[in-house]
Order: sequence, then C-alpha cells, then structure tokens
Amino acid sequence: MSRWFKHLATLLIFTLALGACSRVGLAYRNLDVIIPWTLGDYLDMTSEQKDWFNDRLKEHLNWHCTTQLPGYLDWLDRLQAMVESNQVTDAALQARTEEAKKAIAETARQITPSAIELLQGLDDKQVAEMNDAFAKDLRKREKEYVKPPLAQQIAERGARMDKRLTDWLGPLSATQEQRVMAWSTALGDQNTQWIANRAHWQQQFSNAVAQRKSAEFPQRIETLLVNRERLWTTDYQKAYANTEAQARSLAVDLMAESTPQQRQRLLKKIEGVRKDFNDLKCLKAAQKP
Repeated sequence: MSRWFKHLATLLIFTLALGACSRVGLAYRNLDVIIPWTLGDYLDMTSEQKDWFNDRLKEHLNWHCTTQLPGYLDWLDRLQAMVESNQVTDAALQARTEEAKKAIAETARQITPSAIELLQGLDDKQVAEMNDAFAKDLRKREKEYVKPPLAQQIAERGARMDKRLTDWLGPLSATQEQRVMAWSTALGDQNTQWIANRAHWQQQFSNAVAQRKSAEFPQRIETLLVNRERLWTTDYQKAYANTEAQARSLAVDLMAESTPQQRQRLLKKIEGVRKDFNDLKCLKAAQKP
C-alpha cells in the first residue's frame, strides 16, 4: 500500500528523480503508480468491486490530471532553472522536496474516502488474502534487501543508483562513481529499518481493516494514508531523515562535479518528462481556455 508514495516521490523529488522512470507518460498510464491505490496487488476483488473500482479510478485520475499536473509542470520549471543555472543546492532541494510532499499529501487526501469505502466492503476472506499477501511481500523484500551481508547490500545499492544516474546523466566519472559508493556506505543498514517500518505499517493497516466496521475506521485509514509519518517507528524516522539528507548531499556533489554534457542530458530528460505530461489528453483539455 505504501508503494504509490515511493513512485510519486521518485517522480517529484529531485533527489530521487535521477532514479525515476524515464517515460513518465507510460508510468502515468499505469494507474497504480500515480493514484495511491494498490489493493489490487494484495487481494482479488469481486466483479462488482472491480466495476466500482474502475469507475472511481477514472474519476480520481481525471481529478489528478486536471488539477494536479499543472502544478507539476511549474515544479519542473523550477527544477530546470536549478540545473540550467548550475545552482543545485541543499536549500533548493529541500524546497523542492517539501513541495513534492505537499503534492503527495494532497493526492492521498483526495483518494482516501474511496479507499475507505472499498476497504469497508471487503469480506473476511479478502482481508485474509490481503494479510497473506502482505506477509509474502515482506518475505520477498527481506530476502532481497536484508538477508544479504551488509557489504553486499551497500554494493548492490550503489550499483542500482549508478545505473539510474547513468540513465539521467550519462556515464559517470570515477569521482562521481566514488561519491555514489560513499553515499551507499553512509546509509549503512537502512534496509533493515525500512523493512521493519514497512512491517510495522502493514500490521497497523491490517489491524485497522480488522475493525473496518467501527466508527474510528475512517480516521485510522486517513492517518495511515495521509499522515503515515506519524506512525513510523522511531528508528525509521531517524533513518529516513538521514536518507533524505544523504540524498540531497549526493545530488549537490554530483551536480557540482557534472560536465556540461551531463547537465544537458539531464535537461533533456526533464524536458521529456514535461512532454509526457503535456501529451496527456486530460491535461490538454484542462489547459483549453
């Protein structure tokens, strides 16, 4: 359920944007990427639920495209200006990050009533399937990200980031590659905290859904979806703050070491994101006078 936060964050936050999908238009058409609704990954809906789900999803996508995407284009303008002037600073990245968080929260707030309605209509079998899928999801992620030795986790994390950066900047210099590995090393065992917090969130979500007929259920789900940080573990709150700081530092240092060719490639990528957005029919309709 928290996967959509990650996808939208990678789309909006510059410190992670270097690792985002290079074809945002395609990502946008993958409905569970932009809209915070991935229950389909965790349970089988009835035909009636699917029909209702699809109708609501269309409504939410139209709302998102016509009311939110114009603001994303403005955000891209500010991002582009930072790169063009070669003024990628920690303060500027913090500002872009806060803007992105507000956009994420606004989308979460808009979709929450529909999510509540869907969850309230689940039967016990569907809830059990959802909980089983949560457990399977955790086992898979633990095997991939936590069980390997720490040195391997650090190396693989660095390799993943190197690959993403190469897509957005082109080949990295030796100095840039060393900086990426220093970034990965500085994150240490954050994978452990991430998985532990994911399990913590999923347990709270499961506990809430078990009481889906209670009067407190809507508020509990709103907190889980819109104000999820309030429910993070103390260890993860610290780890997340460090992750954000390390990501900003990495972006600042990489751009300081970037070549004109790398900056030009990044600007071209940003322009591609803008074009993908502008090509969406719903946005074109919203922009008509």
